[in-house]
Amino acid sequence: METDQHLMKIGLASDHAGFELKEHIRIYLDTQDIPYIDYGVYSAESVSYAFFGHKLAEAIEDEEVQMGIAVCGSGNGINMTLNKHRHIRSALCWNEEITRLARQHNDANVLALPGRFLAPNLAEKMTDIFLTTPFEGGRHQERVDAIP
Repeated sequence: METDQHLMKIGLASDHAGFELKEHIRIYLDTQDIPYIDYGVYSAESVSYAFFGHKLAEAIEDEEVQMGIAVCGSGNGINMTLNKHRHIRSALCWNEEITRLARQHNDANVLALPGRFLAPNLAEKMTDIFLTTPFEGGRHQERVDAIP
């Protein structure tokens, strides 16, 4: 993947239902030499998505990482948790075009994925799109600025 994002550090988080896909993405990032911090989970043992969503959001707020990828079963729970944090713009994405638009129009800084519903190869493509698509700014900037 050709990108300046190699200078950026990505945060990863999941719950037990998203663990397998998060691990696939983690290994994929390794193959692309993209630095990341894995905030958990580290097994498929049942846990709360909220705990790990908050950890990722706080890491972005504290500038430990610049962007994040979060996975839970449907993607909804961890996405809702992340969006409770100021300056987090987490986008629940399920295909390539939604992912592209989340970056171009919404300046999303977290990609939330439905771990039980995405094939690993599609998640890789979506990761590439998320990390390489720039925010268009312009008319979209005013809309993003209106989000508290």
